[in-house]
Amino acid sequence: MSGTGSTAEVGTPSARSRALAVLRVRSRALAAVLLPAALAVVLVAARMTGRLAGDPWPAVTLTVCAVAALVLLAGGIFGAVVLRARPAVTPTVPLSEAAAPDLYRLVRDLADRMDVPAPSAIALTPDCDSWLEDRAHAAHRRAGARASGGIAGPAGPESEPGAAPVLVIGSPFLWWMRVAELRAVLAPVVAGTGPSAHPDIADARGFVRGLDAAVDVGSRPGLGWIAHCARLLLRLCRTDAAEMERGVAAAAADRAQGVDYGLRIVAQEQVGLAYAGWDRLLTRVALPAWRMGRWPAHLDAGVVSALTELSRRDRLADEFTSRLGERPACDLLEQPGAVDEATSLLAARLFHGGPAEAGPDWSPVDWAAYPEEVVDRKWRTEAARLHTALDALSVPAGLPRSPATPQTPQTPPKPPVPARTAAPSAAPRPAPAAVSGSAPGPVTAPAGPSAGPGRDAAGGGRPAFVPPAEDGFGGPTLERVLAYLTDPTGEAAAGDALAGRIGGDLAREERAAGSAAGPGRTGGADTLPLFPLQPPRSGRDLLADHVTALVCCAAVDSAGAAPGLDWLDGPVLLVGGRRRADLAPRVLSLVEDGDPAPLREWLAEVGVRPEKPVRLV
Repeated sequence: MSGTGSTAEVGTPSARSRALAVLRVRSRALAAVLLPAALAVVLVAARMTGRLAGDPWPAVTLTVCAVAALVLLAGGIFGAVVLRARPAVTPTVPLSEAAAPDLYRLVRDLADRMDVPAPSAIALTPDCDSWLEDRAHAAHRRAGARASGGIAGPAGPESEPGAAPVLVIGSPFLWWMRVAELRAVLAPVVAGTGPSAHPDIADARGFVRGLDAAVDVGSRPGLGWIAHCARLLLRLCRTDAAEMERGVAAAAADRAQGVDYGLRIVAQEQVGLAYAGWDRLLTRVALPAWRMGRWPAHLDAGVVSALTELSRRDRLADEFTSRLGERPACDLLEQPGAVDEATSLLAARLFHGGPAEAGPDWSPVDWAAYPEEVVDRKWRTEAARLHTALDALSVPAGLPRSPATPQTPQTPPKPPVPARTAAPSAAPRPAPAAVSGSAPGPVTAPAGPSAGPGRDAAGGGRPAFVPPAEDGFGGPTLERVLAYLTDPTGEAAAGDALAGRIGGDLAREERAAGSAAGPGRTGGADTLPLFPLQPPRSGRDLLADHVTALVCCAAVDSAGAAPGLDWLDGPVLLVGGRRRADLAPRVLSLVEDGDPAPLREWLAEVGVRPEKPVRLV
């Protein structure tokens, strides 16, 4: 047996001994269920033979028999749940042999070289990891090819009794790694099919997976006791199960040492690099598109561009670009574009909770159309939200109300700000209603306390008097935001109020979107997204993002700038065809310190007119 050494000789028996320890927990649980029944049998036999005549034995026998029947009933229900509950299956994109014959051939060659069973099937996952997954559970066979919550369920030889595990490969590996590197990385994973075929290890793994599935079943109403018992047994066998998996991994790693061991060391560096590029691509590039109802259709191809850009910026990664001349692992697929699109859609569902299929409100977007269809739309949506929040906060206190409207609590007014002089180039501006694509809001005249119709938010939707904005700017202009956030004291109290308002509006939008998608989502282990990518952001961060978006919109409308895409940083502003990366610190100076001078200098340098109305969505 090639590649078998001391670690394999020790690792496999160690894993087997830990598997037997796990099975002993199951045996003890079974004995605990049968113990009352055995005692009841002894008491009944003694009563029938006359050895326990007279009081109180009749009552004791009856009580023990009743307890034994209840324990047997509960144990039978629990055992049936553990046996029939379907263990969680990782959402993947199944890859048939017809779709990747060269990849199947590579994996079978690895299995033959290491003298282990070949995986029963191959699947792809939008993650930078690879593993073996057992899908031969009876519940999987009952499910067949049926879809579960829109995610394709297991079907085929992998669900047959005694079938080898399924090899799950991270899709970014296929696009970034070369064929030789992929073979070296997959060798220790494929070697794990050998220990997995051991009956004791397979039985122990099935027991642990059944308990895990029973915990999910116990989350349903009236079945909480099942989850309690399953968690107790999981705690009892947790240590042995973990050591069993370590033993299996040690045996597999040792068996794979004879297969491309030197190349594997170099390939592991590519694993870390791919993970870094994939994480940046999801959080900086894909997430803004998902929030706009669009999903990039070629994320795996995008990770190659992101890692190539990282190699160009980082001198330590320059040597990795020399690999790009070798054959990429995605050439092992018959239709890499279709596979990339399928994994990209699955990534959107796993990390964002999007629908399982494309639709009018959930459509793919190509990288060439990303700047116009995602970046520009994102900026204008955030700019519109910023002005909506500003409209809500720009209501001065102490103005007369309509007699028919009762007094209602009002949003605290903006702190007093010293009078400011308008820019010399300021000219009479059109009202917001005259601006194409502008967000609806109260129309204000350049001067004078003109009143406009509105709705009283706290008065059940009754008409209420809405006074004009106190800042005096009539439209969605950047100048209005600059004037509102300017604070000579440096406390930025107005920014705090505006940030709180934006945070509240954004939270309400997310709750509304979640409630709209709620009926189509499932609970328990199938709840999506499984791995949300939306980190919590502070109010100041949200405000800075929205002010940056408004500045970018103004630059596009009045200075000839254009939205762009950076593979590592996401949406960027292009001025004269070149990225301007010096905007962020100037926006932070305005938001955190109330100092607009650095931002005004930047606007003057680029040629942005802050008094010009901005087109909103």
